Amino acid sequence: MPVALWALAIGGFGIGLTEFVIMGLLPEVATDFGVTETVAGYLISGYALSVAVGAVGLTAALTRVDRKKALLGLMILFIAGNLVSAVAPTYELMMLGRVVAALCHGAFFGIGAVVAADLVARDRRAAAISIMFAGLTVANVLGVPFGTLLGQAAGWRSTFWAITGIGVLAFIGITLLVPARVGVPDDVAGPSGQTGPGLRGELAAFRAPQVWLSIVVTVLGFGGMFGAFTYMAFTLTEVSGFASSTVPWLLILFGAGLFVGNLVGGKAADKNLGATLLTLLVLLTVVLAVFALTATSQVATMISLVLMGAVGFATVPGLQMRVMRHASAAPTLASGANIAAFNLGNAFGAWLGGLTLAAGLGYTSPLWAGAAVTLVGVVVMVVAMLVRGGERAEARAARPKPGRQGPERPAVPAGQLVDQ
Repeated sequence: MPVALWALAIGGFGIGLTEFVIMGLLPEVATDFGVTETVAGYLISGYALSVAVGAVGLTAALTRVDRKKALLGLMILFIAGNLVSAVAPTYELMMLGRVVAALCHGAFFGIGAVVAADLVARDRRAAAISIMFAGLTVANVLGVPFGTLLGQAAGWRSTFWAITGIGVLAFIGITLLVPARVGVPDDVAGPSGQTGPGLRGELAAFRAPQVWLSIVVTVLGFGGMFGAFTYMAFTLTEVSGFASSTVPWLLILFGAGLFVGNLVGGKAADKNLGATLLTLLVLLTVVLAVFALTATSQVATMISLVLMGAVGFATVPGLQMRVMRHASAAPTLASGANIAAFNLGNAFGAWLGGLTLAAGLGYTSPLWAGAAVTLVGVVVMVVAMLVRGGERAEARAARPKPGRQGPERPAVPAGQLVDQ
């Protein structure tokens, strides 16, 4: 794989830290600014909403910009946002820093996925995308626990200073390692003089029903997993009986699953995209249901954490690749929209899981809700594969029609098989 992919992965690592490390630092942030933990929690929800806005708005604004320059500009935005967070004297400025950093998030992964795919051969594109997302998974496995420890030991601002430094490192890596021209950015002439489709062409890609079906599968598939994960601390302590102090380390098991599943899922999607996604969504439904049934067992819970992370995040490269494939003439904005879909799925899953808890259904209810949402995602995926443009529909269309098989085949000696 090209070394440029690792520069993108470093950027993904920094962005993953920015998104998730705040969860472990909320008590310190709330105390420092003199706000309640509920108000401090808005730093998380505000970030998520800004990701969705930036994924579509900034990606659309950058369709006329060379993709490497766009990535560098986004990293400057990321660095600036985290720098503001590190020095913010008030809660309001801290929120501003979070919003600025979040605007970069969706556009970086949306444009970065297109760049990653352009760096490799067609049959390795999902694997290339998975390497970029590997930075995000490593942030969950190692970055968040150690970022939390750093913030608790040296003050929460030290963590944001460290993330700012990671942003600078990613900027340098992209500058040095990503080729000057990757693919054909919109309205910018390629090496043969051809130009991209422009913003109008990017918007036209959304006329394809398969693009929307892919986005809906992303919302449901990822939303099911994230909804269950959002309330995992309650499940671990109140149902499985783990001590609160062990929760951060147990979540490393989940993060390890994310890392492995992401890479394996990318390679599998390159071999058979539709079958891989459908299989993974079915498996995720089963894993979430089994987790809910066996959550009282600590051993089973630890196994389920790994499997939930692995199977859930294994869908990500394929989900991103599918929407890009069905918007192949103008993939950049569709790619950004799918990143927004991941975050909409996060918000929807967390909201639904919260409703089940508020209804008094118990601390395994978010797992059941996640399984139900993912099952709906399975149904939508089956429909997407069967209708026009879907994987199964294309396979049927490629089969020879009866009576049109061409010249009669020669006789086959007994005992030999012929592929039909």
